[in-house]
Amino acid sequence: MSRWENIRSSMRSQPGRSESFIQQAPSRTVTLGRVQPQAPAYRTIYCNDRDANFAHRYRGNSISTTKYNFFTFLPKGLYEQFRRVANLYFLTVSILSATPYSPVHPVTNVVPLSLVLLVSLIKEAFEDWKRFQNDMTINNTPVDVLQDQRWESIPWKKLQVGDIIKVKQDGFFPADMLLLASTNADGVCYIETANLDGETNLKIRKALERTWDYITPEKACEFKGEVQCEQPNNSLYTFTGNLVIDNQTLPLSPNQILLRGCSLKNTEFIVGVVIFTGHETKVMMNSMNVPSKRSTLERKLDKLILTLFGTLFTMCLIGAIGSVEDQFNPNRRFLVVLLTMLTLLTLYSTIIPISLYVSIEMVKFIQSTQFINKDLNMYHAETDTPALARTSNLNEELGQVEYIFSDKTGTLTRNLMEFFKCTIGGEIYGTGMTEIERGVAERKGIKVQEVQTSTNPLREKGFNFDDVRLMRGAWRNEPNPDACKEFFRCLAICHTVLPEGEESPEKIKYQAASPDEAALVLAAKHFGFFFYRRTPTMIYVRESHAERMGKIQDVSYEILNVLEFNSTRKRQSVVCRYPDGRLVLYCKGADTVIYERLVGASDDLKKVTREHLEQFGSAGLRTLCLAYKDLAPDIYESWNEKFIQAKSSLRDREKKLDEVAELIEKDLILIGATAIEDKLQEGVPDCIETLSRAGIKIWVLTGDKMETAINIAYACNLLNNDMKQFTISSETDAIREVEERGDQVEIARFMKEEVKRQLKKCLDEAQQYFHTFSGPKLALIIDGKCLMYALDPSLRTMLLNFSLNCSSVVCCRVSPLQKAQVTSLVKKGARKITLSIGDGANDVSMIQAAHIGVGISGLEGMQAVMASDFAIAQFRFLKDLLLVHGRWSYIRLCKVVTYFFYKNLTFTLTQFGSPLILDFLDVSSSLSKRYPELYKEGIQSIFFKWRVVAIWAFFAVYQSLVFYYFVSDSSSKGQGSSGKMFGLWDVSTMAFTCVVVTVNLRLLMICNSITRWHYISVGGSIVAWFLFIFLYSGIMTPYDRQENIFGVIYVLMSTLYFYVTLLLVPIAALLGDFIYLGVQRWFFPYDYQIVQEIHKDEADDSGRTDLLGIGNHLTPDEARSYALSQLPREISNTRDSPSTLPGTSHFSLHSSVYMHHRRHGMLLAELA
Repeated sequence: MSRWENIRSSMRSQPGRSESFIQQAPSRTVTLGRVQPQAPAYRTIYCNDRDANFAHRYRGNSISTTKYNFFTFLPKGLYEQFRRVANLYFLTVSILSATPYSPVHPVTNVVPLSLVLLVSLIKEAFEDWKRFQNDMTINNTPVDVLQDQRWESIPWKKLQVGDIIKVKQDGFFPADMLLLASTNADGVCYIETANLDGETNLKIRKALERTWDYITPEKACEFKGEVQCEQPNNSLYTFTGNLVIDNQTLPLSPNQILLRGCSLKNTEFIVGVVIFTGHETKVMMNSMNVPSKRSTLERKLDKLILTLFGTLFTMCLIGAIGSVEDQFNPNRRFLVVLLTMLTLLTLYSTIIPISLYVSIEMVKFIQSTQFINKDLNMYHAETDTPALARTSNLNEELGQVEYIFSDKTGTLTRNLMEFFKCTIGGEIYGTGMTEIERGVAERKGIKVQEVQTSTNPLREKGFNFDDVRLMRGAWRNEPNPDACKEFFRCLAICHTVLPEGEESPEKIKYQAASPDEAALVLAAKHFGFFFYRRTPTMIYVRESHAERMGKIQDVSYEILNVLEFNSTRKRQSVVCRYPDGRLVLYCKGADTVIYERLVGASDDLKKVTREHLEQFGSAGLRTLCLAYKDLAPDIYESWNEKFIQAKSSLRDREKKLDEVAELIEKDLILIGATAIEDKLQEGVPDCIETLSRAGIKIWVLTGDKMETAINIAYACNLLNNDMKQFTISSETDAIREVEERGDQVEIARFMKEEVKRQLKKCLDEAQQYFHTFSGPKLALIIDGKCLMYALDPSLRTMLLNFSLNCSSVVCCRVSPLQKAQVTSLVKKGARKITLSIGDGANDVSMIQAAHIGVGISGLEGMQAVMASDFAIAQFRFLKDLLLVHGRWSYIRLCKVVTYFFYKNLTFTLTQFGSPLILDFLDVSSSLSKRYPELYKEGIQSIFFKWRVVAIWAFFAVYQSLVFYYFVSDSSSKGQGSSGKMFGLWDVSTMAFTCVVVTVNLRLLMICNSITRWHYISVGGSIVAWFLFIFLYSGIMTPYDRQENIFGVIYVLMSTLYFYVTLLLVPIAALLGDFIYLGVQRWFFPYDYQIVQEIHKDEADDSGRTDLLGIGNHLTPDEARSYALSQLPREISNTRDSPSTLPGTSHFSLHSSVYMHHRRHGMLLAELA
């Protein structure tokens, strides 16, 4: 006996309410973000009885998506901060500085660290406060609850399990509810699930007939049923439970469940009972905790800090051993060395910049809010949607992406489905040419004539079919009119579409669960089979020319059973009864599924139709096969009993329903197939081609069939005829033969061996291309069945090695889980920086699995956007996001980090603010997109390698030696105006003044353009130093010693020595940098430096990205012009920072460009 049956038995054996059941199945504590399946337990809910439900202690309906609360903010926030290596180091130094052996006051370390932590915690608190405010808005949304025979308005957060509530039209459901009654006929209501699964099409929910009357508060008060159902879980599409009312047990299905986050449409109001609340609702259990993502640059920064700490420790150890001679105590040798090391550790602690992380956070924040979010080039005017950086932590990661994983439908394509062609009874209908067919023809050099636009007055969005043989009843003259009639009736009857508006062909609107289904019903209307009304048990169709030419009649079809579509079945069936009593099963679904269930006869029709399907696939069309079957009444009645029994089952209901469906969905008669076009988004081919030139490899992960995916890949330049393509498919004769035997163990074993063989064959064949420069690019196409076995631990290494050498990969027929697995395979196995982009709920796992997730705010709701790190409106905006903002962010952050270390290595004051506003951008946004090869510098980490850091450190050491020896030696015989020799404070002040001037001038040398902000920042930093030293050396206190700095700057500035030294020492210090930069730029130029030289004489009117003023009333063109007019004029500065000698660059491979650069380089050297 099953666990559920045991529980039910114990319930029956006890009088009264099932109190024992309450104790046996307590409510589980569900952790927010948990997505694993929950344990199979059950709960009982007492409707409209809070006292009875109190024993359960169900969770309340208040939700919290914050990271912290009042008590955890400080400990958790500090823990997050001290996970950073630098902050832990500064904490150690601060503690050491408080000891009596420290040569510096604790304030010098404690205050900066406190400031760093304060700024970081304030940022965390601000972001969490916004989440808290959003939670409060949701939790305090009012809803009508039944109390004392009337509707009382209370906030969502006060709802409890078992409450009976009323939700009005366009309102959102505050919790997971059981639908009791609706103002529509037959207890039907319509809901939109865009927030849940991304689908904007309306869906039907129907209350049990037993509860239709509980619509008024007086009647609802009488409802005292019990809901016995599954425990909270994350499955959006399943629900198992029973409603026990008046000793009658009624089975519940997902059709009676209204989930939190969905909204009510086309219904005045509904009444329902709350079953899951708060974090136990299905939508909240699908809300994963967003993974903590750290950029690659930040992880490298931790390693660099550890290396510097090792260097610091070595310096302190050598210094401590060297000082033992002066402070030698034979009885305490180790103690002397240890205390001296602690002293030197605090003295030299400035080698690691404490303000670096704050500066980085500020830079990232400005990049996100002022550059990415306000870029007009990523603004979609049609939907009024700008780009949105949902996090600022990954800006620089955008500049190093090497792999992009993309969904197809709605991401590369528009998700705008149009009925385009069909095949009926072995005959193809439809004369149009798809965009893909045009592209194929153009590649073959065939001239394509423009297709004339149809003059059909009923043409509308979703129907792009042209063939007079089927229009206006002409199909009656075709060789197969009966097949045409069955085809049209299948389109008009086999669906779950809802009609809206007036019942006329011109004004009616269809709400469907998918754009494909709406297009099919729309096609039936244009063919003369107009579906205009639906009830829970009837479908009404106005048929034209069905019986004879010119006759129009309204026909009602009784819907007896609906076998719904799901990802496992890949088909949908409807059992209907004609007015004359004829019983028919209509079925539509994927070709592979339908063909397995066809009757043995008519092999010629199946063969011809399969050829037509391949033609449609080659044209990039989405196909569905249509079939039917006449049912004998006795056979149907016997099957229907099994169907009702399966539908009433509490355990494995979906599995049993699928098994029952298999009993009747067989021996079908093939009618034909439909072909629907999914149009490409604007600019997708150009964007993919540009990203490929940038060194980015793009993989398409789609659930579509292989032929459709391949041809979409051709249309968007992901594949081309010059590529060497490798295909790993389960559609082979050998695999089909094994599958026909039906032995699942044998199928799994054979499939694994076959995939291994195909992978090895592809890998061996591809070896000859791996190490050749001129060989073709490689492409891999693999379907979901083969991918399942290729991801096995024993084969995934082989798959990874092969796929990483491919320029493009297309994975077809893959599930959402497989999308995430492929992404993780490259992310973890290859340690490459990955980006996933999608627009639907089925892309969320893939988006969260990648280093960077990008959501497209398209037709499939906002769930992908809510799970993403960056949001854009169109796929083509990736070009600006990566090549412009990603590259700029990477370059800016690299130079900020290296400059900070250089500055601290030369023992300077931190120049607060200068790295935040200075322009480190090398080329304009237009040139970044014109020369996408520049992006490869980020993929190869050109600007932040150990050699880069070593070169900066070398010049820092060189400059520190110049400061020390030049200033100390030149001042050894120096005198003030009074004749007094210069002392320690005079020499130190002179040296630090030279350092301040030098590092600020060095900062200018790494800038690529000069604006007024550069002058203000650099000049302001130098002036700030002088103002500080004037004040500090002009103040005398009773605690100062005689050798204090009092008046030292005034003494120095009264001598000629000060001005000569201030002029010559920075020149000597920067001479090495100047020579290195000249040699590097002249003989070993970077790609961007060559581009600078090529375009140095052109007017730069787009040095920065166009900014979007959200909220103004300008048109996009006016806003663009205004934004450009506000930008400061820039003066070109062709010098840049040293990194590492790259050798011959990409552009240098083209001799003409390289020679052009050399001429410009020699001219630059002469001017210098």
